[in-house]
Amino acid sequence: MQFKSSKVNEFRLWGLILTMGGMGIMILGTAGIVFWGQQAQWVAAIFLILGMITMLGSMAIYFWAGVLSTSAVVKECPQCGRQTKILGRTDRCMFCKSILTLDPSYATKPDERVEEHKPKHS
Repeated sequence: MQFKSSKVNEFRLWGLILTMGGMGIMILGTAGIVFWGQQAQWVAAIFLILGMITMLGSMAIYFWAGVLSTSAVVKECPQCGRQTKILGRTDRCMFCKSILTLDPSYATKPDERVEEHKPKHS
């Protein structure tokens, strides 16, 4: 699995990145007026439109993450004991990042050859 956190949190992270990127693009556009004067108004308009499109993309991702979050299966994490949401067959706990699954074929099987740990005598 390639995620380092839960899938819902990954979607929220991308929404936040797009929000910050859109705001940064808009700030760069208005900074063009400060540095280049009134003749760079078209640059500011282009950057403001690009920033607005990026912010709308962020809003769409946040909306999608919310819709997915409402339909996610809520399970108790066996590691930390907290309630977490699972999207798909495998996901990570939102809190302790342990890998969780709903499909028994993906579950790890405990090792049956557990050896007792004996203290070494010197």
